This record gives sequence, structure tokens and C-alpha cells, in this order.
Amino acid sequence: MKKLLNSFWPALFWSAIVILLLSIPGSDLPEESSFLSIPHFDKWVHMGIFALFVILWCWALSLKKNHANLARSFIWVTLGGILLGYAMELVQKYLVPNRDYDLWDVVADAAGAIIGLLFSLKVFAKK
Repeated sequence: MKKLLNSFWPALFWSAIVILLLSIPGSDLPEESSFLSIPHFDKWVHMGIFALFVILWCWALSLKKNHANLARSFIWVTLGGILLGYAMELVQKYLVPNRDYDLWDVVADAAGAIIGLLFSLKVFAKK
């Protein structure tokens, strides 16, 4: 089990979950009012989803990659996360019923990815 967790599998699993969650038709999503009445709750969720996405990929890379180029790899992961967030908004707009493109979701995804990068640089990219 430890070998499984010290690999790319957690990052791959979370990536699949992200794509699945962002592909749920709007009619299958719960009402916003049921989420503890937290303002902009969905944006906080987007930030958390993409922060964890970047953290898991950076962690996996930190186990495998040459540490000399680790920060650069983390930046590429972050850019990939931001691109995934944007692409998933386009998927929601054009392919998922009852979902819309929301620029603020893209902003929240990017903010989460950057938070994940900052965390990863602090924790995984040791000098």
C-alpha cells in the first residue's frame, strides 16, 4: 500500500475525480442554498480542487524527479492545472447539459493551482 501511495497513482486518481466532478450535469448538482450558506461556496470548492490537484502532482514529481529542476516542473504542473481548469469550463459550456462557462470558476481554479504551487515549493522543493 505504501508503494502505491508513493507513486503517481494518487495524482492520477485525483485528476480523474476532478474531471468527473466538473463533468456532472447541472441538473444533478445539489442546490447552492444547501451548502451552509457560505458566500461563493462553489469558488472555494474550485480553489480546493485545483490546489489539491497541483499538490498531488508536485508531490509525485518530488518523489521521482531530479531536484535541480523540481521548481520548474512544479511550474509546468501549475500551468497544466490552470489549462485543465479552463478546458473543463469549455467542456461544461459545450458538452455538459445544464452547465455554463464561468470566468470566475477559471479564476478560482487558477488561484487554487497557484496556492498549490506555493505550498509545494515550500514543502517539497527543499534545497
